Amino acid sequence: MKNEHLSQSTIFPLGQKAEQYFVGDAYLQMVFTDPTPLNTAIGNVTFAPGARNHWHSHRAGQVLLVTGGEGWYQEEGKSARPLKTGDVVNIPANVKHWHGATRDSWFVHLALTPGQTDWLEPVSDDEYNKL
Repeated sequence: MKNEHLSQSTIFPLGQKAEQYFVGDAYLQMVFTDPTPLNTAIGNVTFAPGARNHWHSHRAGQVLLVTGGEGWYQEEGKSARPLKTGDVVNIPANVKHWHGATRDSWFVHLALTPGQTDWLEPVSDDEYNKL
């Protein structure tokens, strides 16, 4: 999706540029942070083409709801899975993984993340470019 179409692909504001734990240009807008009644934070994450987060895991798991563009999701030791608008990813607790945009598309998802995230090493250009 081209840059000028980004505003049409997002439901929530773009948010602030996320510098830490990301490769490339990514933006985060927290949508929900009240610990009651769901006990989960919800963030709208927008990735520019080629952007991705670092390898990481979640102590209580995570759910991704893809709202725009095309991206990747990969668990350690498994093949990357392509993602598109409407996809839902249920990530079990303590599974090392990453997610981000394809090389030629913006990618937007809501991340429902209860509990703590353990951030690890960046996804290397070599790993990413093999997709």
